[in-house]
Amino acid sequence: MPRTRRDEGQAAPLYITAVVGLLFLALLYFVFGKADVRRNEAQTAADSAALAAAMDSRDGLKAGLLAHILDGDYLRDLLRGDPPGTANGCDQALRFAGKNGARTDGSFQCRRLTDGRWGFTVDLESGKTVGKSALPGTENKRAKASATAVVEPLCTFMPDADSETPSASQKPPGDEEPGAEEDKPSPGKIECDGGKDWIIDPAHLDLLPDMSDLFRVRLAHD
Repeated sequence: MPRTRRDEGQAAPLYITAVVGLLFLALLYFVFGKADVRRNEAQTAADSAALAAAMDSRDGLKAGLLAHILDGDYLRDLLRGDPPGTANGCDQALRFAGKNGARTDGSFQCRRLTDGRWGFTVDLESGKTVGKSALPGTENKRAKASATAVVEPLCTFMPDADSETPSASQKPPGDEEPGAEEDKPSPGKIECDGGKDWIIDPAHLDLLPDMSDLFRVRLAHD
């Protein structure tokens, strides 16, 4: 009996140490779990902000497309992903970042791509911190995330060989005399992936495709 009590007395500290170790591991797991949640939140905000910037930039060219739809040179540049006067979508990116819980102060950065692609990169921080935990300093730690979204053409402009391409200085369709567009030849057609083609008819400019038909917006992971 005395020996059994002595063995139990030796096992008690080991048991307490094991329990304390398991509790500490559980706390660490909880902290890293919260940190992972913040990282996911920040990445979601960055992705949505970058996509919003790219989509706003793409959709902002709708008015220019309608105004220059009979200008073959403009269409050629636009549909190869080199649009003139690309709109800046960073204001929209900031709005979406805030809606998804990211900070909208000086830590938020949005910039156009300068590598030849049409798109935007967003860098931001999570609005919430990891919070207090067993690890010191986590109460002020914020997750950081970055995302890039690009606009890619889905179509090409094929000029009509039998018509002359109007100059870029031609008046927009809305500024011309009634019936004048019916006398103009079609500059060509827009050929898109999937076999969709649009013949540009000056008398029926309301039948043109949407910007989402002409361009795809996606996240770039490279």
